[in-house]
Amino acid sequence: MIGSRPPSSRPLLRWILPLTLLPALLPGLSVRAEETEARPAEKAATHARTSPAAQAEATSEAEAETKQESAASPAEKAVDDIQGRLNLGLTLTNRGAYDDAEIAYRQVMNSPEADPAAVKTAVLGLAHMHRRQGALTKAVAIYEKFLKEYPGDEHTPDALLELGRTLRDMGAYRLATSRFYSLINSTLKLPSGNFDRYQQLAKTAQFEIAETHFQAGEFEEAAKFFSRLRLLDLNAADQARAQFKAGYSQHLQGDEEAAVTTLRAFLAQYPDDENVPEARYLLAVGLRTLGHSDAAFVATLELLREQKSRLSSDPKRWAYWQSRTGNQLANDFFLNGDVNHAAQIYAGLIELSPELSWRLPVLYQIALCQERLGDIERAQQAYHSIIDGAGKNPSPELAELARMAAWRLDQLDWSDQVGRQVARIFKPATPATVAINVPASAAPPSANPTSSPASSSPAHD
Repeated sequence: MIGSRPPSSRPLLRWILPLTLLPALLPGLSVRAEETEARPAEKAATHARTSPAAQAEATSEAEAETKQESAASPAEKAVDDIQGRLNLGLTLTNRGAYDDAEIAYRQVMNSPEADPAAVKTAVLGLAHMHRRQGALTKAVAIYEKFLKEYPGDEHTPDALLELGRTLRDMGAYRLATSRFYSLINSTLKLPSGNFDRYQQLAKTAQFEIAETHFQAGEFEEAAKFFSRLRLLDLNAADQARAQFKAGYSQHLQGDEEAAVTTLRAFLAQYPDDENVPEARYLLAVGLRTLGHSDAAFVATLELLREQKSRLSSDPKRWAYWQSRTGNQLANDFFLNGDVNHAAQIYAGLIELSPELSWRLPVLYQIALCQERLGDIERAQQAYHSIIDGAGKNPSPELAELARMAAWRLDQLDWSDQVGRQVARIFKPATPATVAINVPASAAPPSANPTSSPASSSPAHD
């Protein structure tokens, strides 16, 4: 079989981003100092190029500006310093300089000039930094401390959201679910001045609860929560995500009939969603499990023949699910004796890549199907194409494939000789043949190997 499913690192929702808790990136104090130092030089250059009257006016303006800047109160300078350290902490966190970021945040937290708002920002920034660093236990401790020291704060929902996500990453699913429910309750107690934001946070919490059940392996509960999410006023992308995850949960739960219904609705409503390739795979597998072989065959061919305009949006994802679906279903059809369907799927699979490491193993599968169907001449042609395509100095994988193809040719030759001897005594019935159209480019120019279906080949005859 093809390798395991590729990871996905995409954030679950687009509503709430942790970085919104932190100050916007602004130039630090060092930049401001450089600008201050640059101004006298710029004034001097202007002074040298202008008339005496203009020089006097420029000098007066420069002196006035200098006096105004020097008149800034110590309190204002302290505020600028605190803001600069907060900005520095965020910048260093994004760069992965976690030790330096921690120093910047702790300087703010320990500064007597920092106001409560700045201290809260530093605490949440430090927790966020630890979460990105992978120090999840430290992040949890800081979020819990924030919630204890600042109950009812306007940032309480944000802290609960990040705390729940961090606990889930640690595998503490029940605690994570509890924090998400606390988030929903907290939005009911906060001032109504920012209703839209709190409403989005509540929706996000419900999505996170469903995802937590999914990651915990509680697929029945996950399916229920994702199905309920579709009733909420979500944006199109999140509606699609919820419906796909509902179908996926039903599939993992073993309720294939419900999964097939949900996935068909998802494909019809969101044909351009990024999860369409995987949804088609789940649909084909579900139909095959239910015994609907013809429908599974059609679903597989639809995935293999998907429009190139859609493939171009995410070619790697499409290629993965096309190859996995086709390989799994074709092998399943072959092993269960449905050689016609297997052969047609393999013929579609061979067009997915020009790589020899992909095409030649698929061609070998096609040749096995042709043998089963009695089309010996086409099978022999396919085996010869494999040997020729492998070349004189093939890779170990292709060398083994060429050896297997040569062995199959010897077996066919031996079988032909025996058949001729028997024909002298008996008149054999002419076997029915089914033609399988194999592209002429079955053995394209050599290329670096990527992936191969050979490892999941059905047992050889």
